[in-house]
Amino acid sequence: MTKENFKSGFVTLIGRPNVGKSTLMNKLIGQKIAITSNKPQTTRNRIQTVYTKEEGQIVFVDTPGIHKAKNKLGNYMVQVAERTLKEVDVVLWLVEPTTFIGKGERHIIEKLERVKTPIILVINKVDKVKKEELLLAIDTYRKEYDFAEIVPVSALKGENVEVLIRLIFGYLPYGEAFYDEDVITDQPERQIIAELIREKALKSLEEEIPHGIAVSIESMKARRKIMHIEATIICEKESHKGIIIGKGGLMLKKIGSQARLEIQDLLGCQANVNLWVKVKKNWRDKDFLLKNFGYNPKEPE
Repeated sequence: MTKENFKSGFVTLIGRPNVGKSTLMNKLIGQKIAITSNKPQTTRNRIQTVYTKEEGQIVFVDTPGIHKAKNKLGNYMVQVAERTLKEVDVVLWLVEPTTFIGKGERHIIEKLERVKTPIILVINKVDKVKKEELLLAIDTYRKEYDFAEIVPVSALKGENVEVLIRLIFGYLPYGEAFYDEDVITDQPERQIIAELIREKALKSLEEEIPHGIAVSIESMKARRKIMHIEATIICEKESHKGIIIGKGGLMLKKIGSQARLEIQDLLGCQANVNLWVKVKKNWRDKDFLLKNFGYNPKEPE
């Protein structure tokens, strides 16, 4: 795609865990690619999605929430998020509409002060507060940093999303598209399916288990217009394995049937999902297992 006045560039979404980055990115591109849940640290990898219109192309980069790491997986997630700040044309910093700026937000402000990229402050979840509270939140953050723009949105309801897109294009350079116009993500199909299964597990399981699970796709084979998928849910403790399987296998069936519906939407065909559960003790602190499950720890550049 080569046109005059065509703009293109990379835009990252950063913020504390559970502030709505993945929900906003899905809304911006109009399709679910990144998984969401009400549990923090849902996003573990850098995920790129592509928004293409006549005026240009935005490559959105969703990153893990910036948090205090407790293991090698946590370190990897923070490195991914912080490294991305130096590689994009615009940074969207998502916060909630509050006047309290905690240690986590101050840590992010310190990181932002080291980059020269335009920073757009996106105040999410505005559907949950009154206008007066929103104005106070805007005033609080305005005093902390010289933002290029401050945009209140509701990622859940799509409020002000078009305004945000328009403002982003204002900061992008002119140039050719990075991807064909029909591309929506750079994520392999297997990776998206593994993440969809993990999302359903996150939403169904008890608090202490989700951080300790990963999903590995063992095989995907199409037979007679049906995609047969074999996947393994990895957990860290034998006690967790029993909870994931559930009494009479009911929990595992629930996770599989919920995932199957979204996998069918993604693939545009019928799917058969078989799930297994394996215990890999302390996998979040073992480099070779992290790499096996798609997380590739390396020193920050």
